[in-house]
Amino acid sequence: MSLLFLFDMDDVLYDYDWRERMAGLTAITGHDLDELRRRWWISGREWSAEAGDPATPEGYLEMVNESIGASIPREEWVRIRGDATRPRPDALAAVQRATELGRVALLTNNGILVHHHLHEVAPELVPVMGRENMHATAAFGARKPDPLVFERVLAHYGTDAADAFFTDDRPENVAGAESIGITGHLYRDAAGMLQAIESFAARVPAS
Repeated sequence: MSLLFLFDMDDVLYDYDWRERMAGLTAITGHDLDELRRRWWISGREWSAEAGDPATPEGYLEMVNESIGASIPREEWVRIRGDATRPRPDALAAVQRATELGRVALLTNNGILVHHHLHEVAPELVPVMGRENMHATAAFGARKPDPLVFERVLAHYGTDAADAFFTDDRPENVAGAESIGITGHLYRDAAGMLQAIESFAARVPAS
């Protein structure tokens, strides 16, 4: 089996400007940042969505619109998310290097609507890892740092934990992966991530 390299998206492979995203939503809804966060994010509904509830893009958008009192079209929701998501070239280069050492995949805490549109939110990753390897946690019915999401990803790829590497900027997410035997790396910068990728591949050669 080949090695599996799993990467977080926001603040690892991409800069995520959540204030820009909120500004885009404010322009549509008239709600300021605090009110938007209260209605959807602080309420915990986004966390539930990242764990797979709702389970369909249509259900997700319906719940969001009901919560924030708007009627935002699907394509506009995706556009606003994409506009706030900007690639980090050095980090993407490290992912490209990982493709030479094993399989690569994205695992981001996001709802099912974003899962279906990751190729639009993060288009630079499509030629690197393939659209089929770009996952939001909602597709696995659990969110990081729950070890369950990592177990399901490993089952999806038919990979043993000992042959998997995961990087994230949040310590609790790295700890969740490490708790089931995945080699974790806490992201600080692209150079450190690349070094960790090389070290892992040297220590655990693909069989």
